[in-house]
Amino acid sequence: MMTHEKAITVLKTCKDPELDLDVHTLGLIYDVEIAKDVVNIRMTFTSPMCPYGPMLIEQIKGALMRAGAKTVNIDVVFDPPWKPSEDVKEMLGMAD
Repeated sequence: MMTHEKAITVLKTCKDPELDLDVHTLGLIYDVEIAKDVVNIRMTFTSPMCPYGPMLIEQIKGALMRAGAKTVNIDVVFDPPWKPSEDVKEMLGMAD
C-alpha cells in the first residue's frame, strides 16, 4: 500500500539530470496526496522551458508505480515559480 512517507522516499530517488539533485530536495514537489493506491502530485520544474520535464514526469510515474501505486497523476504548475531554498543554493554552489 502506498503511503505519503513511501511516496516521499520514492521521490527522493528521482533526480533532475541537469542539477543531479532529487526532485524532493530541490523543492519541485509542491504537494503529494494519496488516496488508496492513487498518487496525486502537484509539482513544478526549475523553469517553464525545462528540457527534461517530460523525462522527469515519466521517471516519477515509473518509480511510484514500481513502488506500488496503481495510478499516478502529475499536475505541473508554474505558480508559484520555483525558487531554490538557501540549502539547495548551497548544494548547487549558488550561495550568497
